[in-house]
Amino acid sequence: MAADLGFSALLKRDLKLAFRQKSDVINPLMFFVMVITLFPLGISPDPDELAVIAPGVVWVAALLASMLSMENMFRSDFDDGSLERMLVSPLPGFLIALAKVINHFLVTGLPLVIVSPVLAYMLNLPSKAYVVMMVTLLLGLPTLSLVGAIGSALTVGLKRGALLLPLLVIPLFIPVLIFGTGAVQGVIVDQPVSGQLSILAALLLFSLASAPFACAASLKISMGNG
Repeated sequence: MAADLGFSALLKRDLKLAFRQKSDVINPLMFFVMVITLFPLGISPDPDELAVIAPGVVWVAALLASMLSMENMFRSDFDDGSLERMLVSPLPGFLIALAKVINHFLVTGLPLVIVSPVLAYMLNLPSKAYVVMMVTLLLGLPTLSLVGAIGSALTVGLKRGALLLPLLVIPLFIPVLIFGTGAVQGVIVDQPVSGQLSILAALLLFSLASAPFACAASLKISMGNG
């Protein structure tokens, strides 16, 4: 019961800090919008060509936007010493990591899901693919947050952790990118997409069951080296 209260209090605290700073919410969203807006200017304004590349463009832009704030997942708490106090508190380390991941998805991932249909319309993505695209983002972006939290925890004590983090986590993001893009492309050409969605759901469940524990162990290693 005490752990539940600590988890809820930590999540509420992080959400308050994120919405007070605003940049944690606005920067990834603006990056997502700008990247997708630039593609018609850099490749071609032809609607048919844009419709072909739209699934990949939306997913790559979402992945990069999600990564923008991953380095900050534990950084501010590490810098002011509160992360160390959290790790010696009665709240288990995996619940601390899970609260950080949920906060990251709510602040960074969920706004991307909400605006994605508008940007998909700009890329001339067929309307029948909108729902599947949003479902893939709802399944994939939390997985990216869970996996990214491990990399963020491992690099939080390093001076150049921001440079190392993408090298650690981007290779692990590739399966989510492949099946997320594949599901959207499949629905465009009227192929079954239940397989891709099932794999995305399985990746999310596996990450949810394992990543918080790996993240907690990574935090202890980083704090031990700090």
